[in-house]
Formats: sequence, structure tokens, C-alpha cells
Amino acid sequence: MRPSGKRTSRGLDAGELWELALKALGARACSTGELRQKLVQRAARLEDVDATLARLKEYRYLDDRRFAENFAVARLENQRIGKNRVSQELRRRRVAPALAQTAVEKTYKDVDETALIEDFLRRKYRNAPREPLFGDDKQLASAYRRLMRAGFNTGNIIRVLKRFAANPDLLDQFEPPPPANEE
Repeated sequence: MRPSGKRTSRGLDAGELWELALKALGARACSTGELRQKLVQRAARLEDVDATLARLKEYRYLDDRRFAENFAVARLENQRIGKNRVSQELRRRRVAPALAQTAVEKTYKDVDETALIEDFLRRKYRNAPREPLFGDDKQLASAYRRLMRAGFNTGNIIRVLKRFAANPDLLDQFEPPPPANEE
């Protein structure tokens, strides 16, 4: 260290980038975009970053499709959240939007979202009085926002909340009007 307390940082060469990438992937799975960002910050030459990423892909240590699918399955099984939230998190982890959407659709293909929402409500409000679960408008609005943040579809949220609400008519203002039949 220099007397000022700041380290001088020389960029890493190709071998050191390879070691850093392996260490990062050993700690937790990363998307190509996330790993690229980490390596670019430390690299002496940008060409070494591209070569390192290509080598990782060649050895199948780095695969965005596999990463996205595993990520989506883990979020569904462990957190039981909606597919909108999972898509959002994958994009935040620098997975290509089309790839993220494909992985999420594949994972949630056979999932009944209304059952998932009911399960979510039971877990999050397990200590609340049962009948009705949402006795006043503030509680209902809070639950609606919470379910939206969890990534569930608006129509399914409203359908499920109507079963749990003391005042289900309040939810009609959130629901889009049905399409007009044109003849």
C-alpha cells in the first residue's frame, strides 16, 4: 500500500483473469454478462476478457441458457414467486431478455399460478386471522402490492384476492374491463 492508503492496481493478465473467473464461478453461478462485468473491471486488456469468456464457454463452465433455467427453477421451488419477478431478476443478472423469457416460460409451463398465489398468501399471512383474511381496504391493497412485487399476473391476483377479501368489490377497480364484443 502507498502512504495515502490507496492500492495501485495493475490489470490482470489472461492467466490471472482465468483464475478469477474460476473463483467467481466456484462461489456462485453467474451469467456471461455478470462475469464479463467483473472481469472487465480487473483486466489489463479487454481482449483477454473475451478470450477468457470464450474458453469458459468452450469448457461448458459458462452457459447462459443453463444458468437461466436453473435460476428460474430455483426461484419457483424455493421462493414460490411469480414468473414476472423471475424474468426481471434474470434481466438484472444480465441474461438476454429473450433467453430469460424462454427459460421462465419453460419453467412455469405447467404451474397453476392461482394455486401459487394462494400458497404465497398462506405462507406470508399464516399468523393473520382467517375469516376474512383481508378485513379492511388497506390490508387488501397491501396484499395486492405485495403480490405484484412477487411477480404474479394481475388478473390472477384479483381472482384469488376476491376469495380472501371482506370487500371483494373493491378489487373491481383494479381489474381491466372485459373487451367489448364487436359484431
